[in-house]
Amino acid sequence: MSKFIEIITTTDSIEEARSLADSILRLKLVACCSIAPIESSYWWKNKIEKTSEFQLTMKTVESNYIEIENYILQNHSYETPQIISIPFLGGSRDYLDWLMKETYQKSE
Repeated sequence: MSKFIEIITTTDSIEEARSLADSILRLKLVACCSIAPIESSYWWKNKIEKTSEFQLTMKTVESNYIEIENYILQNHSYETPQIISIPFLGGSRDYLDWLMKETYQKSE
């Protein structure tokens, strides 16, 4: 069975987060995207930055990771966007079946 993952990235605008989510959903690379406002503090070019961002969390199968990463890198406004993958340790069978069904075309 495919391994399931969440992929997380952040953007500085809700419009960019929505655009990435809509495009990646239309490509059937993910089954679900969640967008949440967050406050971020991080090192960038030798100083600490603090900013409001939008976190985009995408649920998918591990085999789609590279294609999603490439899409984000080609379409993201940040010079170095956060793109991380977190494996699922478990999940309800119904939810995982749905996730697999919605990403099945790309997971083969």
